[in-house]
Parts: sequence; structure tokens; C-alpha cells
Amino acid sequence: MFDKINNDLKDALKSGDKFKLSVLRMLKSALQLEIINSKKEATDELVMTVLKRQVKQRVDSKKEYESLGKMEVVSDLVKEIDILNSYLPESASDEEIESAIEEAFQEINPTSMKDMGNIMKYVSNKLANADMTKVSSKVKERLTK
Repeated sequence: MFDKINNDLKDALKSGDKFKLSVLRMLKSALQLEIINSKKEATDELVMTVLKRQVKQRVDSKKEYESLGKMEVVSDLVKEIDILNSYLPESASDEEIESAIEEAFQEINPTSMKDMGNIMKYVSNKLANADMTKVSSKVKERLTK
């Protein structure tokens, strides 16, 4: 996946797509920083972790800028999120998330909010491509019933 990002960066440079080029340069920089800090190779797992982190940062920034009414920045952030998401596998559907949560509840049999961490760990191991914010809110909802 790291090679695909590098190749896409070269293609964006050749085609003159300055916006995509800048996004991919930021991504490559974040990847290289993570490789240096973690002292690991550029595995697909590491790339996925960095990609998810980059998307989350932009989603959080988008919410901030929306509340401030800076819509031109928001539209740029949406484009950046789309470019980054193109490298991530499709997110787990709501049905898949519900199924994994149900399975976790049957396996762990939680009694209080103290068990939330175990449930989240179970679901994240089961669904690597799930939106964990969504999972967290659904688990909290079930635990507080």
C-alpha cells in the first residue's frame, strides 16, 4: 500500500493535480514520521493506522470549521477526506457492526460500563474496518439500558 501511495504521488505530480499532490505529500510525511517513531517497516497495517488517524483528524477539523462557518475550508477538508478514504477498505456496514457488537455481548456478557473496553477490543479485532466512534456510541447505548 505504501508503494501505491508513492506511485499515486508521482502520478499526481506528473498530471499537475496540485491538490491531490499536497494531500499525498502530507500523508507520506505522516507515514515516514510513524515509521521513524515506531521503528517498524511500512506494512499495510501501519499504513492503515496512519490513514485512519489522518482521516479522523480531518473529520474533527471539518466539524470545527463548520461551527465557525468557514465553508471553503470545509470543502477542501471533504476533498482531502475523500482522497484518503480511497486508500482505506470500505467501512463496515451498520449491520456488520451490530452483529459484531451482539457477538461481543454474548461472548463477554458485560455487567457494567467497566466491560466496555473488552467489548471494544473484541469488536475492533473482529471488524478492522469499522468506524470505532460509531461502535463506541452503540456499545455505550446498549450498556446503559
